[in-house]
Amino acid sequence: MTDDTTDTATADASSAKRAVVLLSGGMDSATAAAVARDRGYEIYALHTSYGQRTEDRELECARRLAEEFAAADFLRLETDHLAAIGASSLTDEEMAVEDADMESDEIPTSYVPFRNANLLAMAVSYAEANDCGAVFIGAHSEDFSGYPDCRPAFFEAFEDVVDVGTKPETEISIEAPFVEWSKTDIAERGVELEVHYEHTWSCYRENEPACGTCDACAFRLQAFQNIGVRDPIEYAERPSYADE
Repeated sequence: MTDDTTDTATADASSAKRAVVLLSGGMDSATAAAVARDRGYEIYALHTSYGQRTEDRELECARRLAEEFAAADFLRLETDHLAAIGASSLTDEEMAVEDADMESDEIPTSYVPFRNANLLAMAVSYAEANDCGAVFIGAHSEDFSGYPDCRPAFFEAFEDVVDVGTKPETEISIEAPFVEWSKTDIAERGVELEVHYEHTWSCYRENEPACGTCDACAFRLQAFQNIGVRDPIEYAERPSYADE
C-alpha cells in the first residue's frame, strides 16, 4: 500500500526550485539572495576566497547570511589563482586601493581580470551537480561602467556558454536581477526585503571598520544616503556622497 503523504512530500521536494547564489558577503549578493528567496528558490550559497584583502570578514558575513537565508548548502572555494595572476589592487598588496572617483569612466585598479567568468563557471558546476535551475549574481549597472565582466552582454553570452557546455537535460539560467539597477535601487529593494545589511561587508581595504572612502564604500554609503537610511556597519569616515 502506497503512502500518499510520503509520495506527495517526495514529489514536492524533487520539484522545489533551487538556485546557486554567489554570496560574497557584500550588500549586492545579500540582496540577490533575498530576491532569489522571494522568487521561491531554495538557496545553495557559493562563497569564493581569492586572496582579496578583506576575505576573512567577507567569509564571516557570507556564513552569517547563509544561515539567515536558511541555505540548503554553503560551499566555500579558495581560488587563489586569481591572486597569483594579480593585476588588481584587491589581491596585490603592492598596489594601492584608490579613493573613490565616482565620475570616472576608467576601469579601476580594483578590477580582478575576468573574475566573474571564473566565479560563474564554478557556480554553474555547483548548480549542475545539485540540480539547480539558476545562478544568481549581484552585479549592477554601476559595476559595468567600470568592470567589463558585469555588462548585460557578458551575462547573456555566458548563458549561451552554459547551454552549450552542460548536459542536454540541464537548464541553468544566469540571473543578474540588478544589471540595469543602481546601487540605490538595490538598497531600496533590500530594505523592502528586510536584508540584514549589518551582516554584510563591502570595503575593499579594511576588515573593520570600513574605510568609507574606497569605491565600494562610497557607492554603498551613497545608496543608503539616497534612500535616507543609515548604513548599519561601522566606518572610519562617513563622507556625504548623496545625490544633489
